[in-house]
Amino acid sequence: MSGRGRLALCAYAATMMAACSMLPLVSPAPWILQAAILLALLSGAGALARRVPLARPLTVLAQAVVGLLALTVVFAREQAIGGVLPGPEVFEHLNALLQQGASDVGNYAIPAPATSGIRLMLVGGVLVIGLAVDALAVTFRSAAPAGLPLLALYSVAAGLSQGGASWLWFLLAGAGYLLLLLAESRDRLSQWGRVFGGTARAPGRPPQGVFESATPLAPVRTGRRIGVLALGIALVIPAMLPALDGGLLGPGGGTGNGDGTGGTISAVNPLVSLQNSLNQPQDREVLRYNTNAQDTKGMYLRIVALDEFDGASWKSSERRIKDVPDPLPRPDGLSPSVNTAEVQTSISAAGWYAQSWLPMPFPATQVKIKGDWRFEPVGRTLVGDRKQTTQGAQYTVASLLVQPTAAQLANAPAPPADLLKEYTQVPDSLPSVVAATARQVTHGAPNNYEKAVKLQDWFSTSGGFTYNTQVQSGSGTEAIANFLKEKEGFCVHFSFSMAAMARTLGIPARVAVGFTPGAPLADGTMSVGLRDAHAWPELYFQGVGWTRFEPTPTRGSIPDYTRQQAPAGNPSSPAQPTHSASAQPSAAPSAADSCPPGARRLGDCGPTAAATPAGPTDSGPSASTLIGTVLAVAALLVLPLLPLLWRRRVRARRLGSGGRTPADAVARTLAAWQEITDTAWDHGIPPDESQTPRKAAARVVRLGRLDGAAATSVHRAAGAVEQVLYAPHPEPTAGLTEDVARVAEGLRTQAGRWTSLRAILAPRSAVRVIWALSLRWESLKIRGSERARVWGERLRPRRKASPDRAKSSPSGV
Repeated sequence: MSGRGRLALCAYAATMMAACSMLPLVSPAPWILQAAILLALLSGAGALARRVPLARPLTVLAQAVVGLLALTVVFAREQAIGGVLPGPEVFEHLNALLQQGASDVGNYAIPAPATSGIRLMLVGGVLVIGLAVDALAVTFRSAAPAGLPLLALYSVAAGLSQGGASWLWFLLAGAGYLLLLLAESRDRLSQWGRVFGGTARAPGRPPQGVFESATPLAPVRTGRRIGVLALGIALVIPAMLPALDGGLLGPGGGTGNGDGTGGTISAVNPLVSLQNSLNQPQDREVLRYNTNAQDTKGMYLRIVALDEFDGASWKSSERRIKDVPDPLPRPDGLSPSVNTAEVQTSISAAGWYAQSWLPMPFPATQVKIKGDWRFEPVGRTLVGDRKQTTQGAQYTVASLLVQPTAAQLANAPAPPADLLKEYTQVPDSLPSVVAATARQVTHGAPNNYEKAVKLQDWFSTSGGFTYNTQVQSGSGTEAIANFLKEKEGFCVHFSFSMAAMARTLGIPARVAVGFTPGAPLADGTMSVGLRDAHAWPELYFQGVGWTRFEPTPTRGSIPDYTRQQAPAGNPSSPAQPTHSASAQPSAAPSAADSCPPGARRLGDCGPTAAATPAGPTDSGPSASTLIGTVLAVAALLVLPLLPLLWRRRVRARRLGSGGRTPADAVARTLAAWQEITDTAWDHGIPPDESQTPRKAAARVVRLGRLDGAAATSVHRAAGAVEQVLYAPHPEPTAGLTEDVARVAEGLRTQAGRWTSLRAILAPRSAVRVIWALSLRWESLKIRGSERARVWGERLRPRRKASPDRAKSSPSGV
C-alpha cells in the first residue's frame, strides 16, 4: 500500500474512532454503521480523485459532491431526481429533517431515540468531520491540524454525554489521532530515500550487519513509545491529582462520599472565585431560567450557605447528607401563619458551568433533576455526588415565596437554644470595633428585626459605603475591621460584615452565596451571568426561618419586608394564574400549541401575546419608512463620533490589565508607549518613527511644553520601552497606566481649547484605521494573485520536448 493510501485509511479510522464518542447520545446505535459506510464512500472518492490526479480544491469538491449524493440516497431518495440527484425538494426535505432533529435534541433526554432528524445530524456531522480530516491529513498532507475537527467531534460528544465513560471515548479518539500522526510521520520518513530496516533472510539465518533487524524501525518504534506514554499520562495523571476547589464556578466545593444514603460534605470557601467572577472582562452566561413569578427581583439563586466563622474566613460546616427527598421537608422555623406562595422555576445550566452545588431559589420544596445529587438538610442545598456537577444540567425547582410582615418579624420569639448558640458564635480574634459599631448603629432599636434593618440601611444607604470589586479580598476578622474603616468593598465584605455584626448582637446569622436574579431576555426567560455572582446575609427569625437581607449598595434588591412602607399591590407577590383579556376562545393556534414540550419546559417559547383590538387603518408612515428614517438619523449622529469611539476603544484595550507573563508585561509596556505617542499626535505632535524612545520622549516634552510630573512620566515610559527592547532581562515597570494619564492631562493643559476639542472629537491618530485597511487590502491582493498564479501553473498542461528539435540543437548549448 502506498504512503498516501495508508494515510487515507488512518484518517478514516481516526474519524470513526472519534465518532464512537457519540454512541452514548443515541440509542439504538446502528447509525454508526451507516456513517461508517458513507464515510468509506467519501474516502474512496478522495483516493480516486488524488489518483487521477485532480487539483487539491477539486478533490475536496468531488468528495463533498459524493457525500451529498450519499446523504440524498439515504435520507431523501423519494424527493431526489431519479432517486439519486438532489434537487430543490431534496434540500427542503433535508432542512426539515435538520429542524426536526434540533427539536428532538431539545425534547429528549440522553440517550435520545434515533429519529430521522437525529440520524441525519449524526451521520452528516461525521461526514463533514471526515471530509475535513481527509482533506487536511491526506489531500493537503498536514495531519497535525486534522486534530482540530476530531477534537470538535469529541468535545460535542463529551459535553452532551455528561461525562459518561469519558475515559474510554477519549482513549479511542486519542488513539485514532495518534495513529494518524504515526502514519504521516512514516510517510514523510519514506520520502527521504531508502530506509534500511532490514533485508530479507532465510529462516534461521542470524541478522547480518547493524542495519539488518526484524524489529520495527527505530523512529517508528520510538514514535509509538512516545505516543503510548503521552496517552497514558493524559489518562492517568488527571485521575491521580486531587480535585481542585473551584468555589463558585468550579467543580469544587466538597462532594458526598456516602453510599447514597449518607456521607459528609466538606467546607467550601468561594470568596476568591466570586471576586474573579465579578471582575471578568466579559459576562458569560451561567444559567437561564423561566419562572411563573410575576416579579423576579427576589429570585436569588442560592448555591451554598456559609455558616462557620473561624476568624480567618466564612465557610460551610461539615454536614451529613442524604438522598434527595420528594418533596423536601418544610423549612425550619417557618410558621403556617406566615403568608407563602409556591413558585415554579425551570433552570438550564450552561455547558461549561461545572459546579458541585446546585443553584436554586430558597427555600426549595421540591427539586427534579437527573444525576447523583444529595440533600444537605441544614443549609437546604443539593450537592453533587461522585463528581456530579451542574454542567449542562436542566432541572425544575418548586420553592416558597415567603412574605412575612414587619410585625411578624418584630414579634418573633426567641430561637431554639442550640441554634442560637451555633449561629451567634464569633471568634475571639474579632476586633472589638465590630461589636461596638454594631451597637452604635442599632442604638435605640427595640428588637432584632429593627436592628437588622438598621444594619442593612447603614451599609446600603446611610453609612457612606462604596461598592468596588477591585479592592483586596479578605474575609477574616482584620479584613472586616478594615472594611468598616475604609468603607469600600464588594458583596463579600458587606455580607460578611453584616453577618458578623448581627452575631455580636445575638441575632443568628450566616452568609449565602449564589446569583442575583439576572436580566430578562426577549423571549421572557431570565439570563444569569458571571457578573451576577453575589453574596448576602441570612438572619434567622423564629416563625419565619432564615430571611434574606441586602446590605450591598447597587446590587440586588432590598426585600419589601425591610422597607418602611411596602407599596400597594406588592410587585413581589407570587405568581397568580393569568387570564386572557377576552373570555372568548381563539380559533388561531397559539404559540404554546406549536412549542415543543422541552422548550416549553425551559420557557423558550416566549410569552403569549395578548389579543389587542384592531387599530385605525390609516396609521401614518409605514414601519419601513420609520425604520429607515431612524437609521438615517442615527447614522448622521453616529458617523461623526466614530473616530472618538474608536480612539476610546483603542485606549481601553491598550491600558487593559492583560496577562501576568513576562511577554504580557512587554506588550503592556509597548502599548502604553504607543498610547503616549498617539495622544501627543492627537494634540498636534506627529510621531517620528526614526528616533529612539529617549529622543522621542524629549521631543514630546519639548513640543508639548510639558513639565513636572507629566515630563517625568514621559521619560519613565521611554525608559521602560528601552528596558523591554534592549535589556537582557527586562524588569517590568509599574504605574505606566498612571503615567499615560498624567501625560494626557499635561498635553490637554498646555494645548489650546480648539486643539483639545479636536483631540477628543477628531483625533489625528485615527488615520491608523485607514493605514491598517490599506495594508490589509494590499495583503489580500498579493495573496490572491499568488494563488491565481499557482493554480494557473497547476492547471497548465506540460509539453514534452520534440525529439527532432532536441537533435537539431547545437552541441554544447
